[in-house]
Amino acid sequence: MRPLLLLVLLLTTLSSLPARSDERSASRYKVGVTSRTFVPDGPYNWRGAKTHGLTSVIWYPAVASSVETAQWIGPPDRPLLSASRAMKDAVPLDAPSKLPLVLLSHGTGGSALNMAWLATELASRGYISVAVNHPGNNGADGYTPQGFSIWWERARDLSVAIDKMLADPTFGPRIDPKRIGAAGFSLGGYTMIELAGGRTDIDAFWAFCKSPRADGICKSPPEFPNLVEQWEQLAKNDADFQQALAHASDSYRDPRVLAVFAIAPALGPAFSSASLEQIAIPVAIVAGAADETVPVASSAKYFAQHIPGATLTLFPGRVGHYVFLPTCSELGRKALALLCTDAPGVDRGAVHAQTAMLAVRFFEVVSSTRHPTLQDRRRKKPLMEMCLG
Repeated sequence: MRPLLLLVLLLTTLSSLPARSDERSASRYKVGVTSRTFVPDGPYNWRGAKTHGLTSVIWYPAVASSVETAQWIGPPDRPLLSASRAMKDAVPLDAPSKLPLVLLSHGTGGSALNMAWLATELASRGYISVAVNHPGNNGADGYTPQGFSIWWERARDLSVAIDKMLADPTFGPRIDPKRIGAAGFSLGGYTMIELAGGRTDIDAFWAFCKSPRADGICKSPPEFPNLVEQWEQLAKNDADFQQALAHASDSYRDPRVLAVFAIAPALGPAFSSASLEQIAIPVAIVAGAADETVPVASSAKYFAQHIPGATLTLFPGRVGHYVFLPTCSELGRKALALLCTDAPGVDRGAVHAQTAMLAVRFFEVVSSTRHPTLQDRRRKKPLMEMCLG
């Protein structure tokens, strides 16, 4: 959940579910990348952000003649974080005619481009992937205390992205609306649980943080070291925040999303076990066993224990939270040691590759099998796998 430093995210600019199983196994596609700004219909909670639009990045299978090049987060002369390889504005592939869509949600203070390592792998396997910059909570557009506090509105951002992608003249005709999934990291993982049907319980979260069980998830982020105090002031004096709080426990389930993949998901204590037990779609969870920012006991394991049929994959040893951020350039490693330095023996690229493959396999299975009933899923115990870090 701990966000990227403001220094990185103010420079967050881009420099320079699958096709049918038989098609997927035979091909890997070139990857194109482009952008859109989605404007919701009607009133919208912008969480104090100045930009009243959902700036989004789209990765997609492109024609075979596309020339992929390295993409970077940061200006061309100061590349800090890798955004993988793709061709900007490449011509989209025409066949297969209908492709699945995967929505992507970044972590607190991150950005859409932070999800490129996963999105490009999905696109190379026949997925269209779209990530949004969540208002007030991304470094590209700036931070606001509302953006860091009104977590539950993030799910609406992804629902708007679905609406707009289906209506997009380029991508809408290429999307199979019956094969839509979602994946997210950290607070984006929390967003996955919301999309799946979990309901936020603010009182339960604060009760946890005031108890002896409180852990790293309760700490204020560096950008807002007094976020708790700001939350309390907003709750007392800000009418828009008060209105948002009144709807925190609403359901943000989007029935078009048929499966979710949560990476180091945050805010487990913000969901009651009863709420999680009502989730009736496939949920896969991946986390690092040594995560101190979002400890797995109160979040990843808690979700897996209470969501019917959920699977949990833990990377063992010293794999922590920031390993799921982009890989860094040499300049990035020097300037952003906290975000770019993993424990000795941890290979960030290998963790990315294994996580991306888990996501591909998860969405493939979901799209090719009958969805079990909620009763069936309750009979299935969580699966815990251990992967090499």
